[in-house]
Amino acid sequence: MLSATLLSVPHADSVPRAVTAGPVITPVALSAPFRANADTTQRRRKAVTYSDGYYKRVAVHKALSWAMLPLFAASYFSGDQLLEKGDGAPDWAETVHPIAATSTAVLFGANMVTGSWNLWEGRNDPNGRKRRLVHSLLFFAASGGFAYAGSIADEAEENGDKRRQHRNVAIASMSASTASWLLMLVGN
Repeated sequence: MLSATLLSVPHADSVPRAVTAGPVITPVALSAPFRANADTTQRRRKAVTYSDGYYKRVAVHKALSWAMLPLFAASYFSGDQLLEKGDGAPDWAETVHPIAATSTAVLFGANMVTGSWNLWEGRNDPNGRKRRLVHSLLFFAASGGFAYAGSIADEAEENGDKRRQHRNVAIASMSASTASWLLMLVGN
């Protein structure tokens, strides 16, 4: 059994002070070996709950994203024929290009809604946040590019410079959205 005796020793301010003779056992001393080192402690992650609608929107978003590349290919090859051959372009190119472009606009509209909704619902989830934000920014930029390409489509039918501008903006938008898609595909 440990015993401690108290001795009174004068303090600099002449106030008596209690001093112990022998080992001092304090709650801090007892708990020291059991305390976690401050360098090794981690903050507990905040739990994030997603709704059933979130998972349904993710499924729709992913399914639509797989249709994106075939639509891009159809738009590119039919548009290339229209650019190269002008009025002598094959009938299939004149038929396929507006259908593929309109389908791309519909796909991007649906993915914009599902993606934005899920981005908002997952705003408190720190896991993969940077990747989701970069994906969203690239996708928004590509959407803006497609909207611009569509807005000059009528002029592109009559003007060669506008036609090349239409193609270049569409290719840049296809590239940005493909990079955005690959970011999410590889990241998951």
